[in-house]
Amino acid sequence: MNSSHRHTPTPERPLAGWRVLVPRGGPWGDGVAANLRSQGATPVIAPLINFAPTNDQATLDEALADLAAGAFDWLTVTSATTVDVLYAYRALIPAATKVAAVGETTAAALQAVGYRVDLVPERDNSAAGMAEQMIALEPEPRRVLALRSEIAKPVLTRMLIEAGHHVRSVVAYRTVGVPVTEKIALDVQSGRINAILVTSGSVAEQVQAQFPVIPESTVIAAIGPRTARDARRAGLSVDVIAEQQTVDALIEAVARFPLPHAADELQP
Repeated sequence: MNSSHRHTPTPERPLAGWRVLVPRGGPWGDGVAANLRSQGATPVIAPLINFAPTNDQATLDEALADLAAGAFDWLTVTSATTVDVLYAYRALIPAATKVAAVGETTAAALQAVGYRVDLVPERDNSAAGMAEQMIALEPEPRRVLALRSEIAKPVLTRMLIEAGHHVRSVVAYRTVGVPVTEKIALDVQSGRINAILVTSGSVAEQVQAQFPVIPESTVIAAIGPRTARDARRAGLSVDVIAEQQTVDALIEAVARFPLPHAADELQP
């Protein structure tokens, strides 16, 4: 049976025939995969990063207990991996505690596991952008829990403290790379995977480290200007940058490209 019609893009299915690497698993990855499938693509979920426990477990346990007890006015979440940690610990965020997410990827990850999001920076999806918006919203001193990765620079904490807020900065996790299967590595090398979504600097570093040979025809898509800069710094050539820092905008940007391969190359 000739199944090439499945690989012919249409307005309803602009990504028909595409195989797209989704670099994170969990509820977020499942949501992205569903979005890709609805547009005709075949998602390949290959988590490239995961979190390892913090070296100071007692401090994190205490911070999450205080969070559940209502000790903080705000919780700041600066990565989707922090959401993985909150979810793994079944962290309770009281209704009175507001939640700030650094960008749409993080906000979507929070919502995917049932947490509320009260603030996403409107313009600058960075720790500095988030701090500026929180400072503008909160003229009075507030109690803030800033959960971060081991390698994060304390920009947010410093700016909030300078503005008079009481901040407890706690390392929630260490980022570690997750090796992909040999099949996925070969599919990237051979060009069978047509696009790779890059959603953070940590993901970019793993793409560069794990896929030393990426064909020029493979579309590297970054979720925003900051991630694109991090990806280029890691040595990747970025083909497309989402106009908004959302998964929808990222997938829409990829859909504007012609499929890099002929349909018959994509038969399983």
